[in-house]
Amino acid sequence: MNGIQFLFIDLDDTVYPPDTGAWDILGNRIFQFMEEYVSIPQQKIHEERDRLFHLYGTTMKGLQVEYGADIHQYLDYVHDVDLSGVIKQDPILRQALLEIPQEKWIFTNACRAHAEQILRLVGIRELFTEIIDVLDTYPYCKPEPLAFSLALEKAGKPDPTRCLFVDDRSSNLESARALGMYTVLVDPTATLADGHMIIRKLSELPDALAQGGFTK
Repeated sequence: MNGIQFLFIDLDDTVYPPDTGAWDILGNRIFQFMEEYVSIPQQKIHEERDRLFHLYGTTMKGLQVEYGADIHQYLDYVHDVDLSGVIKQDPILRQALLEIPQEKWIFTNACRAHAEQILRLVGIRELFTEIIDVLDTYPYCKPEPLAFSLALEKAGKPDPTRCLFVDDRSSNLESARALGMYTVLVDPTATLADGHMIIRKLSELPDALAQGGFTK
């Protein structure tokens, strides 16, 4: 693929579509953690979670900074769930990723165990060289620029201008683009690209790259 050596790909709502129900399950676990371990009143949890997420980039970091929550306890609790009922193998995505010969890394604000489960269920684990999880970039997380710097370091310090980053959140893509990375937004509605290449689902990536002037 002309000009690109590395691909960094987000996990949740990127590797699998947002309508699987997986995020609803994880979201409920977050709400339970906030009530049971942080003692936030139930009627305030939704509003507080939204505030923390938008202020800090992840609910986890907000709970750590403002409530002193233990991040390991948070990650273990939230991701201690079997998602095999909602995440299924995706042979179309597998074939699409096989068409992209460059090295591929997962870069997620979740934990490694969760990423391993998702990739195994989808049937694509061996197609990724490694997983960069939120503990690998601690104390930073996407969209913080230093999280991207640490991710690049873990990947062997590739030239950012030879890297492609795929995510479903524009704020994360903006940080990657500021470092010189190519960026692709995954958005099922395909309505607002904010200057990024845009695809409705990850399996469309090979065709999008070809149309954007990159060779397979």
